[in-house]
Amino acid sequence: MSSKDVVVYSVENRIAWVKFNRPDKRNAQSPTLNRRMLEVLEELEFRDDVGVLVLTGEGTSWCAGMDLQEYFRDTAAKGLGGTRKAQAEAYAWWRKLRWYQKPTIAMVNGWCFGGAYGPLNACDLAIAADEATFGLSEINWGILPGGGATKVATNAMAWRDAMYHTITGEPISGSKAAQWKLVNESVPLAKLKDRVIELAGVLLKKNPVTIKAAKDAVRRVTEMTYENAEDYLIRAQEAADSFDAEGRKEGLKQFLDDKAYKPGLGTYDISKQKKK
Repeated sequence: MSSKDVVVYSVENRIAWVKFNRPDKRNAQSPTLNRRMLEVLEELEFRDDVGVLVLTGEGTSWCAGMDLQEYFRDTAAKGLGGTRKAQAEAYAWWRKLRWYQKPTIAMVNGWCFGGAYGPLNACDLAIAADEATFGLSEINWGILPGGGATKVATNAMAWRDAMYHTITGEPISGSKAAQWKLVNESVPLAKLKDRVIELAGVLLKKNPVTIKAAKDAVRRVTEMTYENAEDYLIRAQEAADSFDAEGRKEGLKQFLDDKAYKPGLGTYDISKQKKK
């Protein structure tokens, strides 16, 4: 398998389907995969034919975390520099995904362990198969969950659930992950792709400038005081308007003048908006 084959993608109906593609390794992240994933994300980020990005896995796994041989043992053999380089390559594409230009969905079709929590958290939304398996197994082989995995657990879950999940190393199902709010929801595996397509369709109808500003705002204000968040959101709205002044005007026109939609029940028709 060439280095490019460890990540594959296709674009259909404005949805970019990006896949971890090491099914024989349960799609574990290797340094090669991490470098390639950053390249793919950069290739797709500003394409006009891409409105939503879905991250999923080839075969029966989403991602089993970090490749223990290639990511841990082989890089450790290169000393501190090798370890730091491998970490930086992983964190780089997770960071890219966290602040991605387009809305992102994790479609968790199978195993999701350890280091996979980085990209899971980086995606804006996450839909899992009921049959998927989640776990922080690091405690079972003598390390703590690094790479932000512990932070992901404490951000997403209630404190008691996060503690239990972290120190027992016990796996949980996709339905339990939804109950613990590690993902938005879970559905039977046979219905997973249809549900993700449905959700992507909702996102594709939104104003892309506004949805980028809104998803960034959710991540930013989480760690702000209320007063700082108020100020940030005022500035964020002003910045969004400077890039897309016609968006708000068209939305208000369709509601107030045309009576074409109700904001609480749907979205305005962005196809009628004037292009810059």
